This record gives sequence, structure tokens and C-alpha cells, in this order.
Amino acid sequence: MSRSFPSDFLWGAATAAHQVEGNNLNSDWWRLEQLAADYGVQPSGDALDSYHRYGEDMRLLAEAGYNAYRFSIEWSRIEPLPGVFSRAELAHYRRMIDTAVSLGLTPVVTLHHFSHPLWFEERGAWLAEDSVEAFTRYVEQACSILDGVEWVVTINEPNVLAITHGGQRQVAQGKPYPMNALPDQEIGDRFIEAHRSVAPMIRKLTGAKVGWTVANQALTPTPGNEEKFAEVRYLIEDKYLDVSRDDDFLGVQSYTSQPVDANGIVPHPEHPDNTIMGWAYRPDALGIALRHTKEVVGDVPILVTENGIATADDERRIAYTTVALNDMADAIENGIDIRGYLHWSLLDNFEWGHWEPTFGLIAVDRETFERHPKPSFAWLGKIASDNAL
Repeated sequence: MSRSFPSDFLWGAATAAHQVEGNNLNSDWWRLEQLAADYGVQPSGDALDSYHRYGEDMRLLAEAGYNAYRFSIEWSRIEPLPGVFSRAELAHYRRMIDTAVSLGLTPVVTLHHFSHPLWFEERGAWLAEDSVEAFTRYVEQACSILDGVEWVVTINEPNVLAITHGGQRQVAQGKPYPMNALPDQEIGDRFIEAHRSVAPMIRKLTGAKVGWTVANQALTPTPGNEEKFAEVRYLIEDKYLDVSRDDDFLGVQSYTSQPVDANGIVPHPEHPDNTIMGWAYRPDALGIALRHTKEVVGDVPILVTENGIATADDERRIAYTTVALNDMADAIENGIDIRGYLHWSLLDNFEWGHWEPTFGLIAVDRETFERHPKPSFAWLGKIASDNAL
């Protein structure tokens, strides 16, 4: 039986600038790759050279039947020094937007996807007194190239950023990097302040729909630990979902699920079905995430801005995504306002310190940069062109 989707449904894939562009020399991540090389962190280097090859990536998407592309613009390129803005880089990202539109792809533009300028890092990053002002200044400049863009994401996964930056804060204080930590509340509050600062400005300057994306954990309680579960879920997720009640949409990002016991989130046990990331194979996580998000944000429209699996077995990718898409279709039939599905990722990319996890619908030869679409790419493209399962 065929299951159709709303007529204007977005079908696409997603990338992030630092993970695909290459040679992002002025970012905190580039420096981290140098400082942590002795601890197993690999270099992004040329990445996939998408800074120059974005047109090819977008053409592959469009020709395969997709109608949307989520990508990010890189703050550290646009504002290489505080208050100094690169007109050339702004023009570069405007060309990306124009290329997407010319190919019939709806651009979903993310303004901050995990990386920021070195000067921002050296001033204390998000804990600096003027961090929100600095981010707002950058976003105001970014708005100058967003004319005609319908969907704008302010910050990608602020709850994950609050965990990683909180861990770095612990290390800077001479403490070990915390495993399975919750978000640093002070840093998380700063992200919320930043989002609330820029969202009305973006809406006013561009007319775009504005939201942010949350890493949906699809957490489940263990018997007798419902109170701890509610506490953990609020701190790691609902605190950030609550912010989206005032937004035009919310980006749901889901990969796996974990239980919560009396001590907090239970680490993924080793299992042969685990993904390359070491995560439990849970294609049902997206359905859990969508239902819970609806409970928290009510009628705010949802975009699935990331969903996927790190695997070298493309048949497994198709199996995982089939379950996720059917669960998404169930959610729509149950009245949840879902506007699109953007798979993570378009390309096998630099997965924040490591090249081994392959999330992509397209493999890339990192010597020649030749793109090699996988069977899953055509499979999902057929669903996109048919707008039906």
C-alpha cells in the first residue's frame, strides 16, 4: 500500500559546512584538530572540497528527485576578525543559495552548526560577556544574503553544544572530560538567549520561517525511575524544545534511543547491531522523538532536519530509514504537523574528529573527490519524487 505525503513536503539531505567544505582554517574546530591530534582526533583537511563542489552536490540531489537541501554557512569565514566581514564569503554563500533555487531545491540554511571563529573562542566563546551580541552582529550580516530563503535554522543542536562545550570547560579546569554528561546549564542558557536575540531579527529582515534544531534523545524510563527520567529529559531536551513554542518551526534530529535509570542515561551496551558510532540500532527513535516533541511544543510545525545511521552496509541504511519514514507517516496521520524530511547526511563526511562513521547517501573518494551515489540515494530519491512510500 502506498503512503503519500502532503503536496508541499520537503525531501532532502543535510550537510554542515565544516564537515564538507575543507580548510576552514579560522574556526575553533580546526584548532581543536591540531591540539587533539595526539588523542585520536583526525584532521578535516580538504574535507570533501564542497566549498568548490557544492554545485555538483546539489545537482546530484535535484537529478535524483529531491526538492530540498539543508546546509550551513560558516561564521568563521564570514567574520574572520571581530567586526570585520568578508563580502566575498557572503557572496559565496549567496551563490550557494541561488544554485539551490535554480535547481529546484528549497534551501534550509543553518547559521551556526557546531563551529565558530577562533577570535570568538579566544574571548571565552559562549561564556564571554558579549557572546550574544557578537553572534547577533554576525547573524545580522548573514541576513543580507538570505533574501528568498524560506527556512532558517539559528543554531544546530544547542543541547549537544552545551554538552561538548561544557566538557571542554571541565577539561580547562583540570577535570576529566565527563562521559554521558548533561548540558552545561550556563552555556545552554546562553544559547537560548542567543536564539531569542536573533530569531525576531531574522524574521523581520528576511521574512523567513525561523527555528532551531534539537538533538532528540528518544529517552525511555526504566521501572521505578520515572522521576529521574523526567529530570534528565528536561535538562537534556525539553528545556530546548520549550524555547521553540515561540518559533515558526522546530528541527527534530533523531538517531537512537537510550533508557534512563537511577543514575541517569544508560550508556549504549556493546552489541553486534550497534552502529559505527557505537549507538544502539533504533530506527523507531524518530517516531518516539516526533510524538514527544508534539507533546512539548503543541502545534509548532516540525521539520525532520536530521535522521540517519552510521553504517557501511547500505541495505541496513535503507532498512533503518524505511522504519523511520513509516513511523513519520504514522505521526502525520495522527495529526503531527511535519513539513519535511532531511536525511543525515548527503555525503560521507568528517564526523567531528573522525572519518570512519559513514552516514552518507553518497560516498566520496577523498583523494579525487569523486562522488559515488549509493543505492540508498536513488531509493530515497524515488520516494521523494513520488512523494510517497
